[in-house]
Amino acid sequence: MERIKDGIEHSRDFARWLAISLIVGGIMGAVGTAFHFALEWAAETRDSHPWMVLLLPASGLLIVFLYRACGIERPKGTNLLLETIREQNTLPRSMAPLISISTVITHLFGGSAGREGAVLQLGGGIAYELGRIIRLDEKDLHIITMCGMSAAFSALFGTPIAAAVFSMEVISVGIMHYSALVPCAVSSVTAYGIAAALGTNPTSYAISGIPSLSPASFAQTAGLAVLCAGLSIVFCVALHKSAAVFQRFFPNQYLRIAVGGAGVIVLALVFQTKDYLGAGTNVIVSAAAGQALPWAFALKILFTAVTLGSGFKGGEIVPTFFIGATFGCVVGPLLGLSPSFSAALGMAALFCGVTNCPMTSVIISIELFGAQGALFYFLAVAISYMLSGYYGLYHGQKILYSKFRPEYINTQSR
Repeated sequence: MERIKDGIEHSRDFARWLAISLIVGGIMGAVGTAFHFALEWAAETRDSHPWMVLLLPASGLLIVFLYRACGIERPKGTNLLLETIREQNTLPRSMAPLISISTVITHLFGGSAGREGAVLQLGGGIAYELGRIIRLDEKDLHIITMCGMSAAFSALFGTPIAAAVFSMEVISVGIMHYSALVPCAVSSVTAYGIAAALGTNPTSYAISGIPSLSPASFAQTAGLAVLCAGLSIVFCVALHKSAAVFQRFFPNQYLRIAVGGAGVIVLALVFQTKDYLGAGTNVIVSAAAGQALPWAFALKILFTAVTLGSGFKGGEIVPTFFIGATFGCVVGPLLGLSPSFSAALGMAALFCGVTNCPMTSVIISIELFGAQGALFYFLAVAISYMLSGYYGLYHGQKILYSKFRPEYINTQSR
């Protein structure tokens, strides 16, 4: 009798979460697609009017004004989202509209940033608010927030499996929130289908030069992964230190973001290029094709650190892809690998190093590049995960279990 009751209860839970996930996936499929087109419009408009980058400091003032007008003086962004899922924080209702508008502003005027930080906050914020409307309890609010994150990520990038796994894996390193598996999977697939029906194309890269399986190719892959692990630490430290330096020398938010915007303009003028403005997806495509400047990865770190450190909004994952692809494209051939294939390895290894999400990293590599090089991606991701230590993009991420031994450590990402 007790087993029958359990079966009925589990069936009810399944049906309830199936319905909720379909709703979240449907909403975020449409919203994520609209956000995708908004960012495309911003990039195309900026490219058509290069002078717009000169307004970057002024656009930063607008971003600060919008946040302060909504009563948010110290926005925590994705970190607040991660903390909310793990603990009992409350997400402000203004999170989704603020991050959407401010990210489009950043891209429109040439800030060097990505988009996934925005889309995670957008999806999580909308789903969390929906959960409050339908009166979910605290624990279920955590699950529906992960649903929204998965759906929005899937709609924007077109990587539904990685999107679902990422939301379960990024919260607490060392464990997976499997209670959210069905909700995240259903919402992610639903959003992916809607985004595709509305005309978005999944993100993918054509690569070449995948080596045959041999001790030499595995050793070469391992060598590149070790270097990417070190670079991931450099990138994380650069982002965190730049934010601390800006806050120390420019405590006023308006002055801070204006100085950062001016800094990006100066960098663009000094290096006589617009490759590092916006997301830089064209550079990623070129790197995947085997072409990258030797210093491109270092300049992207610099541009992104100044942009995000001074208070502009966006994400860090697309810059991570940029840095990993260009670094791998340049360094891989020195180890005897194809520059195109090395760009893919660099993206996979660096993504894992900065997010501490090995399963997501392997899956997203396969979704972006195809399954032929899966064994190499797996090896590169594993090595980068271990050697990147406890550094990460998000201070709100908890490292629950050691990367080096089966030991519970419960420490904050550095």
